Amino acid sequence: MADFIRKIKGLHAVSILWGLAVLYGAPAIAPAQQLGPVITFQEIISTDEDGGRLFFPSFVYTDPVTEEVYLIDGKGRVIIFNNHFFPLYTASKRNGIENPQGLAIGPDGRLYVGQAASESNRRHRISVFSPCLKWERNIYLEGFERSDTFVPYRLAVDKKGTLYVTANNYPGVLVLDNSGRLRDIISPLEGDKKVIITNVILDSEDNMYLVSEEEGHIYVYDRERKPLRQFGEKGGSSGKLSRPRSVGVDSRHGRMYVSDYMRHTITVYDREGAFLFEFGGLGWGEGWFQHPIELHVDNKGRIIVTDTFNQRVQVFNSW
Repeated sequence: MADFIRKIKGLHAVSILWGLAVLYGAPAIAPAQQLGPVITFQEIISTDEDGGRLFFPSFVYTDPVTEEVYLIDGKGRVIIFNNHFFPLYTASKRNGIENPQGLAIGPDGRLYVGQAASESNRRHRISVFSPCLKWERNIYLEGFERSDTFVPYRLAVDKKGTLYVTANNYPGVLVLDNSGRLRDIISPLEGDKKVIITNVILDSEDNMYLVSEEEGHIYVYDRERKPLRQFGEKGGSSGKLSRPRSVGVDSRHGRMYVSDYMRHTITVYDREGAFLFEFGGLGWGEGWFQHPIELHVDNKGRIIVTDTFNQRVQVFNSW
């Protein structure tokens, strides 16, 4: 068998090796031009509703109810697309969007946007908008150590309306009630050290996933916020995480996808956190990335990735 494979050249050999790996359950690496039988490239999003170019997109999120796609780019705006990725509307300064970092939609349809200090408002805050994007109020984060330097970076809202917030350089995730009052701080530990958490994601069952770019780990909690497991291994080679920034959960297929900012890849794990394969790599064509920051898996199982330094968003189908 080995002699047979050695005689086959090019991408055809890669396809056979990939198929054998999947068949026998072994980890495999899918190059960008051959994403394997479970991942296929769908399309690229690169313009807003006026036909202007996206500018270093850094965040993407899909509304679980309407399936609309929310994108934040480097111009300080939130661009909203329908579920076919047709641009519908751009929220900007006229709506109270000035320096958005991340966002989430609550069970009542309200939009929560983490915003860094701006010229018109010198305080970091979470801005709350009605379902029709009318500004309602600001939540200012107070009553805990380093609250004055806490810039809300990523947010998640569970089915009860509880809000979870991370910053770029803070050990843990804040837990806020519906009114914005601090109720808890969840901080994973590595030894005696509290871990800096970069991102927080909730799946369809309200299980929580905390991403640590520093440690190269993802920490998983159940809906009662009891720790279940952690996965990921720090490193710069295949199957390891150099600088993970986001995780997307595909509960239908039992897979988890992690964007690795420095390795320019999407690393794929099974539901227990075992490494399966990765795809991508540094490049400019379809399926290649330059510093992917955020990804989101929507209700259809589509993997939506902010290919930040290629100034576009790439969409993949999973099977």
